[in-house]
Amino acid sequence: MDHYYKIKELLDVDSFPKEVALRGWVRTFRSNRFIALNDGSTIHNIQCVLDLETVSPEIPKKIATGAAIAIKGTLVESQGKGQKSEIQINSIDILGESNPEEYPIQPKKHSLEFLRENAHLRIRTSTFSAIMRVRSALSFAIHQYFQNNGFFYVNTPIITGTDAEGAGEMFQLTTLDLKNPPRNEDGSINYKEDFFGKATNLTVSGQLEAETYAMALGQVYTFGPTFRAENSNTSRHLSEFWMVEPEVAFNNLDANMDLAESFIKYVIQYVFDHCMDDLVFLENRLLEDEKQKPKEEKSPMPLIEKLSFVLDNNFKRVSYTEAIDILRDSKPNKSKKFNYIIDEWGGDLQSEHERYLVEKHFKSPVIVFDYPAKIKAFYMRLNDDQKTVRAMDILFPGIGEIVGGSQREERLDVLRQRVAAFNIDEKELFWYMDTRRFGTAVHSGFGLGFERLVLFVTGMSNIRDVIPFPRTPKNAEF
Repeated sequence: MDHYYKIKELLDVDSFPKEVALRGWVRTFRSNRFIALNDGSTIHNIQCVLDLETVSPEIPKKIATGAAIAIKGTLVESQGKGQKSEIQINSIDILGESNPEEYPIQPKKHSLEFLRENAHLRIRTSTFSAIMRVRSALSFAIHQYFQNNGFFYVNTPIITGTDAEGAGEMFQLTTLDLKNPPRNEDGSINYKEDFFGKATNLTVSGQLEAETYAMALGQVYTFGPTFRAENSNTSRHLSEFWMVEPEVAFNNLDANMDLAESFIKYVIQYVFDHCMDDLVFLENRLLEDEKQKPKEEKSPMPLIEKLSFVLDNNFKRVSYTEAIDILRDSKPNKSKKFNYIIDEWGGDLQSEHERYLVEKHFKSPVIVFDYPAKIKAFYMRLNDDQKTVRAMDILFPGIGEIVGGSQREERLDVLRQRVAAFNIDEKELFWYMDTRRFGTAVHSGFGLGFERLVLFVTGMSNIRDVIPFPRTPKNAEF
């Protein structure tokens, strides 16, 4: 059986000549001789040169962009500029032809909108292969960080009867006949006849279930799909996305902030160490795109500098109250340049406010903590002032919030009051309350939207471009 090399391996070879076999897809075919081949292992193509005297005249007719081919040949030092090596082809097999008249991913610049319409083929472009290699590396680094630090991986339910966030934006699951559902005497739908005997939904978060496991295993994390039925057709929203959610027994909010900062720096460093070719390509692509943009839409810094900004700076920690004071007194607020003017304590921070704190005021990543209780979830620990909760958000340049977390409310009596204040049926959360009845302890955790992280690390501007097949309102293709 032949050993087929990956292009990534061959580009590192220093001794020539070398007999090799490889397989991949044609990116370009020039002058009936020069094939730019890519197999997905690297952003780089390798040039393969046909000897027209030794191949059948039918072969060049079958080579076109998108075709899958297998090659045997000799790896030699390249005579051309821009590449260290090339392959002199001895034999070539066409594994799968591609019709150049119909193949949509031609070797030219395509709009991201066009590529979304061809999401099943966009991975054949340099941009999307780079994004997805970075996504894969980030995913591996997440697991590696937690596994190296004594965390246990927990698979929390995708089907749930609980709305962890209390926002009500959930996808309902049912096997009932939608044309003629069973009804109660008052005309309401009788969910006792449904598959699970109750109303169920796709989960918005694995946090509540993860908390129960943290109270026995100590340190756990989830990394799985979550769903929001929020009708937001924006560049920052997906209906199906992945969440990373660690939960740690005995951690207070300070320890939670330490964990989040350490974790984020680790996974970004991993991409620096393993995907630099892809990052350089993505940065150059962004620099080209930015030439067409007005100044106010340009990124605050080039991609690799932006990532270094996170790695090289300690995250500045500031209370919500202090952040509001800074924003209220800021030039853009006083001159009404903000779209959302800060005039009183208690409102949520918008992306423009978060970016001002990071990019202009502190010039470092920022963690804002102790938010007003009324704008945060029921499970966050109430502070002694009765107005704020032990919440924290991590803010990054160019994107604003990337992580949200809190110290969880471990006191049963206070949690009951919070649940009642949010009009949540305590009976539905009996199992969550039990963790406060039996061996309660201080504990904390946070959530990281994985696509938000990929968006930040790749420098892309639309979240639909950092997940293989985006699910958004009115769009469930592929």
